[in-house]
Amino acid sequence: MTRRYGLEDLLGPDVRVERLGGGMTWAEGPLWVPARRAVRCSDIPGDRVMEWRADDGAWGVLAHPVGFTNGRTLGLDGEVVQCSHGNRRVEVERDGVVTPLVTSWRGHRLNSPNDVVVRSDGTVWFTDPAYGIHRPAEGHPGEEEYGGHHVFRLDPATGELDAVVTDVAMPNGLAFSADEARLYVADSSRSPSRPDDPPGDGHAVHVYDVVDGRRCTGGRVLAEVEPGVPDGVRVDELGHVWTTAGSSLVVLRPDGSEVGRVDVGEVVSNLCFGGDGGTDVFATASTSLVRLRARVRDAAHVHSPRG
Repeated sequence: MTRRYGLEDLLGPDVRVERLGGGMTWAEGPLWVPARRAVRCSDIPGDRVMEWRADDGAWGVLAHPVGFTNGRTLGLDGEVVQCSHGNRRVEVERDGVVTPLVTSWRGHRLNSPNDVVVRSDGTVWFTDPAYGIHRPAEGHPGEEEYGGHHVFRLDPATGELDAVVTDVAMPNGLAFSADEARLYVADSSRSPSRPDDPPGDGHAVHVYDVVDGRRCTGGRVLAEVEPGVPDGVRVDELGHVWTTAGSSLVVLRPDGSEVGRVDVGEVVSNLCFGGDGGTDVFATASTSLVRLRARVRDAAHVHSPRG
């Protein structure tokens, strides 16, 4: 019989939320960068990349302006792959130098890439909702040129860009299962407090079967998450799906049932695993970067040498 884990198994009996840094307007896109022993994240309206260093606890601005960056992940060689609302593209940062990866699909500009993951074969998968062209504080006003909000797969070796998920109203966070056989995608389209957003009522995490590492089939709702809407998504090495909604981190089992949730104290947007052992959970919560100590690591550790 498969063991059914509880929240205490994953986070220990005494969960503590540590505030590592603050002063942001709307925080997003946390990423542990092993080479720097640091977490970087975006203050999207502030058009800044912020960084917290584990060595000395220093917190401050890493770069400004940055094109209203949002989500980010590590590439296979340790480079940072990130989404830019303002530049309407996915880009790569190496040693402070930023270069574009992809800006358009079928001759039309992307909307505003939001979150991104890199598969073990080096392909780049990202979500492309329209927040950066509809929210004046998070990008630049613009038109939805290709007429949708898709999840894309980019093969950097060939430049081939394919839409792999087209049935989620406003795709946001995304993550692979440990064996990369499933892709989880958050729908964050229901935003009653955001009258400038496109219409939609999605508040679910969807899951898809990944076929041949190239396409997604069998889309279904894993779980409806409320109050709030799911935003960031990560999967741990045991298969649990971690997401965010309202002021909580929410942990789901592979069958969609809820393990539990932790109140962070502010509306929380996204999360990542990191730290030297990979068992720290870092989350961006409105104005703050916070940390929780966990007993599990990201599923990416199963198939990635990135550490």
